[in-house]
Amino acid sequence: MTAPFDILTRIAERGPALRLAEQKVAQVILEDVAAAAAASINELARKAAVSEASVTRLAKALGCRDVRDLKLRLAQATAVGSRFLPSGGAHEAAAPATLADRVHADAVASLEVNRKLIDAERIDAAARLLCDARMVYAFGMGGASTMLADEACHRLARLGHPAASYHDALLQKMMAATLVRDDVVLAFSASGNVPEMLANCEIAREYGAKLIAVTSLGSPLAALADVLLPVRTHETDFIFKPSASRYAMLLVLDVLATQLALLHQDQSQERLRRLKYVLDDHRGTHADSRQPLGD
Repeated sequence: MTAPFDILTRIAERGPALRLAEQKVAQVILEDVAAAAAASINELARKAAVSEASVTRLAKALGCRDVRDLKLRLAQATAVGSRFLPSGGAHEAAAPATLADRVHADAVASLEVNRKLIDAERIDAAARLLCDARMVYAFGMGGASTMLADEACHRLARLGHPAASYHDALLQKMMAATLVRDDVVLAFSASGNVPEMLANCEIAREYGAKLIAVTSLGSPLAALADVLLPVRTHETDFIFKPSASRYAMLLVLDVLATQLALLHQDQSQERLRRLKYVLDDHRGTHADSRQPLGD
């Protein structure tokens, strides 16, 4: 008999290392665990747009004997109750008292789901690529990804690592053509399926640059990445508020930037001390205040 294990935790842990087709099946499972447990192998393959063999390979990659064993473990995971599952709709079941509560609840839900996807080894691998890079190019297109690319540039610059962000598709393409083997592209995309960004990342890799992707499992961008830092977007039916996916990407970025700072802690501390010194002088506050290193 196979030893028991938490199938949802294992999907989160092993997801980034899976083949692209297997990642697509994993994403379908995470979107609705109960439905996946009840689905046939043919239905899972159809929903993920992959072959039935890919579903079988996913089961084996997760340590299951076969697809039947995988479905059994998924059914066991749902037995704890749908309100404990990411796809259970627990955060939509009872409308929060106020609009602020609703926005806050969605942000917290996004952070909780994506905390489980953060793998320490992959964060460390990405941080070391950034640390050794001649130059880091942050790519983002559209809403949250654009903001995250700029934020990444700010996080890296304050630690003394040269970085620039690019959002325009043509500028990205031009910069990608200038990259060399010591450069790193840090790409943000909630969907991982923006044609222009995919093409530009392919150009960058063609010229030897490494690619760190903060994007969804099973996406085309995930397939290109040297290091994948996965995020899971789960949009609610309340279409009037901004997407909570940016909180997920920001969480990954903050963990990555912190790991980068800790790789050379003494150097990072000195650079941050300098920032504090010049900002205190600029603001006219010389006490040991707890104001942010920025504004």
